[in-house]
Amino acid sequence: MDTEWLVQTWQWLEGQPWILGLALLVAAVLAAKLADFLFSRLLRFLVARTSTKVDDQIVAQLHRPVQASVVLAAAVVAAHAIIVDDHLRSLASRFLYSLLLVLWTGVAIRASRTFFRALIQHRRADHAVVQALPLLDNLITVVLVVHGAFWLLAIWDVNLTPLLASAGIVTAAVALASRDTLANFFGGVSIFVDRPYRLGDYIILESGERGEVVNIGVRSTRILTRDDVLITVPNAVMANAKIINESGQVPRYRVRATVGVAYDSDLELVEAKLLEALEDISEILPEPAPRVRFRQFGDSALIYQVLAWVRDPADRGRVLHEINRNIHRKLGEAGIEIPFPQRVVTMRGETDGNHETVMAGQGGKHGPS
Repeated sequence: MDTEWLVQTWQWLEGQPWILGLALLVAAVLAAKLADFLFSRLLRFLVARTSTKVDDQIVAQLHRPVQASVVLAAAVVAAHAIIVDDHLRSLASRFLYSLLLVLWTGVAIRASRTFFRALIQHRRADHAVVQALPLLDNLITVVLVVHGAFWLLAIWDVNLTPLLASAGIVTAAVALASRDTLANFFGGVSIFVDRPYRLGDYIILESGERGEVVNIGVRSTRILTRDDVLITVPNAVMANAKIINESGQVPRYRVRATVGVAYDSDLELVEAKLLEALEDISEILPEPAPRVRFRQFGDSALIYQVLAWVRDPADRGRVLHEINRNIHRKLGEAGIEIPFPQRVVTMRGETDGNHETVMAGQGGKHGPS
């Protein structure tokens, strides 16, 4: 008896398409509330067990779209039940499918931006990765938009062959006209992937400029010299040039100071005084320990080199200044001579008419004169 009543009710509803459509929409709203309740409860229970907050934000973004999707799916069914004309029914279905496509394309874009924003905050210490993430975020957004536009045209039965052909011609023309821009773009991508330098590194360009990397962009790299001069170099040039990275993989930099002492100096005393010259400089690292090396026999002096490590390449000039000052003071206090070039010139006599030869020599106190 109950089965016969259901069959009769359904047959009556089939004869009343508007009532059937409204009933389907009401049922869809109730089903959307139920689906959202179950969906949210289940996913929130799962994401609550994770330590990150990204999945919680993405689940919160899916709250409304899930309800709207259930209602739009029921609207498609209701449109088939209510609308008798095939053409109007097709238009209504395509419109509803288009709304679904736009809805979930927007959901995907928002989820992508949420993910990359959290990743940037999580990887704040790694500056090179931080520079690359906005580029990846924009590329994914473009891909999602193009994907959505492609399926939107497909839903409305738009012939894509002429559009693809035109897009190919336009792409070739744009690529030809902007080959330098594309070269800089792919140069920037190679820098992000290969990472020959990072933000904050001190590098020396092939042309000799030295400075700190302050920005790695999509098109160019910017270097701030010690004279506060900002140098902008295209990434295509940076990707193909020889770059000396003073920061390197080891977080320290070696400073070298060269000095000459007289040939009759006590070498043990010289080396001891050179090491003492490094003791009062706080920027010099204790490990590796500073050292002194006897490099060569010069024309007028014994050439020594003082080697010390500092933490930051930016301190090189100031530390070298302190080392040279201390060396001069320590050697002077110990009575160790630092030879310097001298030149002796004998002038031709003018009163007695003698013609003397002009002699010139160069050397230290103990060298030729």
